[in-house]
Amino acid sequence: MAMERAQRFVEALTRLEETGEVEALLALFSDDAQVSNVVSHRTFHGKDGARKFWKEYKGMLEQVKSTFRNMIESGDRVALEWESAGTAHNGAAVSYEGVSIIEWEGDVITRFYAYFDPRLLGEELSHGTAQRSEVPATTPA
Repeated sequence: MAMERAQRFVEALTRLEETGEVEALLALFSDDAQVSNVVSHRTFHGKDGARKFWKEYKGMLEQVKSTFRNMIESGDRVALEWESAGTAHNGAAVSYEGVSIIEWEGDVITRFYAYFDPRLLGEELSHGTAQRSEVPATTPA
């Protein structure tokens, strides 16, 4: 049963990224969960907050796919090292990496927090100018 919770999260996130369906992911969160990341100016609370957080994540990019290099599960904690790649709404290729820490209580997530370099992602989303972006920057009209 090792890595069961990590795998459940990854499968639900993959479903969100591929289809936009958020319910499988929301089912993992507790009613009083805390959800956030390094670029958010606030913490999202409960299932409604988790819904808003994940819809914003999916809505940020035209297409996105996350791959996981390391999944570490110890007690009630999961650490996921990932890379997400996709396409921004302006057509720029986006690729950024980070680590998510997930705290569980039994079968539900009580806290999710993602760490990544927001500067790189912001440059790619807004201009396609970050070092790793595969699409040349466009000149504003």
